[in-house]
Amino acid sequence: MLRIVRALAILLALSSAPAMAQGNWPEKPVKLVVGFTAGSATDVTARMFAQKFQEAWGQPVVVENIAGNSGAIGTDRVAKSAPDGYTLMWAGNAAITILPSLQTLPFDPLKDLAPISTALRMPSIMMVNNDLPVKSIAELIAHAKANSGKLSYGTPGVGTPQHIAGELFCHLAGIKMEHIPYRGANLADVMSGVVQVGIQNAGASLPVVRDGRVRGIGITSLQRSPNAPDLPTFNESGFPGFEATSWFALMGPAGLPKPIVDKVRAESLKVLADPEMKQKFAALGLDTVGSTPEETRAAIAADIPKWAQVIKDANIKPAN
Repeated sequence: MLRIVRALAILLALSSAPAMAQGNWPEKPVKLVVGFTAGSATDVTARMFAQKFQEAWGQPVVVENIAGNSGAIGTDRVAKSAPDGYTLMWAGNAAITILPSLQTLPFDPLKDLAPISTALRMPSIMMVNNDLPVKSIAELIAHAKANSGKLSYGTPGVGTPQHIAGELFCHLAGIKMEHIPYRGANLADVMSGVVQVGIQNAGASLPVVRDGRVRGIGITSLQRSPNAPDLPTFNESGFPGFEATSWFALMGPAGLPKPIVDKVRAESLKVLADPEMKQKFAALGLDTVGSTPEETRAAIAADIPKWAQVIKDANIKPAN
């Protein structure tokens, strides 16, 4: 009987160990994976959250940039990591909701990832080099038609919301521009004229638009942004219903324990509610969200077929 009692005590201790570990999480540095290069809007916003998490948890929260394939390489790394909370992801919607319709991915966005919360959402800005004689979307269309095949536009990569927006715009406008995919922000090449047109997240592009280093001609949200009220939408520029926004979400590998999910989300909500942080997000053209894991999963499930239809209608291929 004594041996049985001891055995039960050992089993009870072993079964409660993971829960105790989760309750003490984090007990060592946490890695926050970003699928784009340093300096991109995804990277900048990830570092803002990482700093606040580090202050709250008393452990280093290290941003690791694993760029490539519009965030899919970093996303796959997270999907295949141990679900212990020490590898999380600051995910963009490109790899999660758009790329599944363009290529076969080594992960399933709905099966291999654990949503924590969609934190931020923002539109993109279409901008042109200052030497290009274009001051509006209509003028860009006219210039592209008069110079067919001579214009190029840069985006953060194939399959990003910016790429899809650009190809859809060209399809609807009946023009041709060569797509130049980058591995993150492409602002320097637009400013220098390596590419004449750029489509980039508002977080990265607003500063250079505001100080006149490039000329902003349109924004991809349905309504004008309060952070850039002078920029007309595509919706009001002859393309009804045109919308292509980005979102950033905290995610982990499937099987991430609920106590860790809840702790990360709770801390992210504090960041989003912080007045100083809200001001910084607004300055970058970002809207705060703060959804639940269930809401994030439902949004992903709805967005995948939506983008698939856009890709089909515009005949967008991976090589585009």
